[in-house]
Amino acid sequence: MSFNLGFIGGGNMSTAIVQGIFKTNTHPPSKIWVSGPRLNNLKHWSDLGTNVTNKNGEVFCECDVIFLGVKPSMLTAAVSDCLKTLTTTASCKGVLFVSMLAGITIADLQKALKQLSKDVRVIRIMPNTPMTVGEGACLYTPDESVSDDQCQMVEKLLRSCGMCERVPEYLINSLGALTGCGPAFVYIIIEALADGAVKQGVPRDLALRFAAQMVAGSGKMVLQSGKHPGLLKDEVCSPGGSTICGVTALEEGKIRSTLINAVEASTLRNQQIGKK
Repeated sequence: MSFNLGFIGGGNMSTAIVQGIFKTNTHPPSKIWVSGPRLNNLKHWSDLGTNVTNKNGEVFCECDVIFLGVKPSMLTAAVSDCLKTLTTTASCKGVLFVSMLAGITIADLQKALKQLSKDVRVIRIMPNTPMTVGEGACLYTPDESVSDDQCQMVEKLLRSCGMCERVPEYLINSLGALTGCGPAFVYIIIEALADGAVKQGVPRDLALRFAAQMVAGSGKMVLQSGKHPGLLKDEVCSPGGSTICGVTALEEGKIRSTLINAVEASTLRNQQIGKK
């Protein structure tokens, strides 16, 4: 791709996306710029061969597509730093911003970013950390001014890291809570399942490896078989067998309502962040 790609904020999610991009050689490191407040925190980026800077304005001036990876509360400060550190006069420069800021709507992003240029277009995304290993799930919603070609360009970048799908903005907070926060919930489940095996005498490293593989394989079964997970569960539960006894223990522990409540709590928090 001939365009320059920028990241304002070089944290975990930005790193996850770029590592996914590099695994498929979708974009060269030499055409990527990353900014952060402290250069020493960007060493892993420079080790990857990307251009690093502590000036957001440099990223804005150099790049055509810019991912916003700062904390939602830092959006105003990030834009202010852009304005203070511009390396050229760029008020008419066309830029496509791709926002990873949880809870921040397209309308609020446009309001904040219009200070930088008269031609700012915005795509709001909700990625997740498994994009690092090419198995991510990413949602996106473009504003009305984003062209189909720009959507396809961003999709190509993000699909190098896993699944990417366009959704209406009203689904971003709720579906994004599932995909973005869900990995943390699954990691707890993997750890707990491994603990269960350890309790039964299995070495911990062995228990963790097989718990993780079991979860990965189960996910693929749902995606590739096209069967409802309830049906797949029933196919494993023989009458009077060990699996149905384990399922009964899960139901007694209210695992369904606990996970439902976890997604709801994360959704409500996304909504709260957007209102601040």
